[in-house]
This record gives sequence, C-alpha cells and structure tokens, in this order.
Amino acid sequence: MGTGEWWDMNPIDVVRTATRTGAAPNISDALTVNGQPGDLYKCSSNDTATFPVKSGETNLLRFINAALNTELFVSLAGHTMTVVGADASYTKPYSTSVLMIAPGQTTDVLVTFDQPPGRYYLAARAYASAQGVPFDNTTTTAIFDYGATSSSSSSSSAMPTLPAYNDTATATTFTTSLRGLRKAELPSRVDENLFFTVGVGLFNCSRGQSCGGPNNTRFAASINNVSFVLPSTVSILQAHYGGAQQGVFTADFPANPPVQFDYTAQNVSRALWQPVPGTKVY
Repeated sequence: MGTGEWWDMNPIDVVRTATRTGAAPNISDALTVNGQPGDLYKCSSNDTATFPVKSGETNLLRFINAALNTELFVSLAGHTMTVVGADASYTKPYSTSVLMIAPGQTTDVLVTFDQPPGRYYLAARAYASAQGVPFDNTTTTAIFDYGATSSSSSSSSAMPTLPAYNDTATATTFTTSLRGLRKAELPSRVDENLFFTVGVGLFNCSRGQSCGGPNNTRFAASINNVSFVLPSTVSILQAHYGGAQQGVFTADFPANPPVQFDYTAQNVSRALWQPVPGTKVY
C-alpha cells in the first residue's frame, strides 16, 4: 500500500514554483493511503481505504512512501508489525509498533490479525525534526476491518498512538534495528575512504532578483558543500567516455567535507550556509 501527499494544485506546478523562486516547495494539503486521505479530513471519509481481513490470518503488507517531501511514521492500532524486507532486500525479522519510511523507500511487514474482531485504523503522519520548517502536520488513515462490526462509523475504529512528529529517537530506533539476513562480507583491504555529508544550504539571491528562501535566498542541496551544477553542453558520462571532459566537469570532488564541524547540530555557523556551485566528479 502506498502512503503519499496530495495538493490542492498540480504537483508539477509546486515543483516549478519552488525551482523558480528558490523557496521550499509548498507543503501538501493532505497525506494519503492508497490515494485517499481518510476519516480525519473533511469530505473524504466515504472513500477511506478499507482492507477486509480474517481473524487469525497473517498478511504481508508492502508499504511504499510515495510522498514527495515527507518522511512518515506509520502504525496499525492494536497490532504488531514484523519487518521482513526493506527496499527489495530481505531483512532479519524485527517486530515493531511503528514504521518510519522516507520518500521512495519500501518496507515489507507481516501482520497477524489476532485481536478481537473489529475495525482498526492504520495511521500515518509526518516525521519532521527540523526546527522552524513548516510541514504537513495532518494524519492520514485507512481501516483494517475484520468484518464483524455492524457500525461503519469512525468512532468504532481503534486508533494507534503515533510518535510525536519530531521524535528522532523513535525514527533512529527503527532505522538502526534493520539487519540483513546474513553477515556482510567486507573486503579485507580498502583502497579509498570516502565520507559524504548531504545537506541543504542557501545561495544569495542574484542582484535585482526576488527569491523565496529565508532572507531573500535560494535553497540549494549539496554534498560535501558542493552544490551540483548541470552541464550546459553534454552530459558528464558523454564527456567522460568521449574524452571531452575539458570545460564540462572537473575531477576534484572532495573525498571528505572540506570543513569539519558538528554536521547534525541544530545551529550551524552562518559561514557554512552557502555551498560551492560546481560540476565536479570523484
């Protein structure tokens, strides 16, 4: 099943507006499960995604976070989920009451429906730990129905307890509990050691231009403080294999961050906010 985001506008226009202004994309107006926002939004409860189940059976549920910008906590009321796969790889079984799934990621779980017959909500909401950054703080729901209740009202459905939106401890516990089925075989000798930090910085707005980021800036993603600039003539691979790399890219991408600091600190020195634009390769 897919969790996602829904806007009161064309999502392509959301991206185009952010690209044009340099601002963060507009936050979504709703979160969804299999395309439906669920019972907690106005005018959508009649179409809430509902999944019939039978007492005692075990189902494999395959989740994909199809949202564009939001990591999501996911929980099913009254039931334990046993994670058995992530991103198309089997994992050592891990039992949990909550999943944390990032955009584009998949998680496979087994659920045994062993609770008293009734209706149980699956619910999802954002994990968003950045300070002062707006996010979609709504909650989407679907229903797992044992088929033994006569009432279809939301009041008859059990609701799970989701973590707080900024509960980094729960998110970290989930991600660090994933294990492979067998011990990883590592090379006995490592030739080169690379360390990448991935982040979002701010570019100063061009003179005479109005930008939508903080203090008239543009947001810019970076790795090791290098913000990628798309080549204007041919692609990097074409230039590499055609021997025409001169003027297309440089081979000086840093193997480590050029400046060391606390990469996960809440307050980073303003001098480190602006990355270096470049078309660099390692």
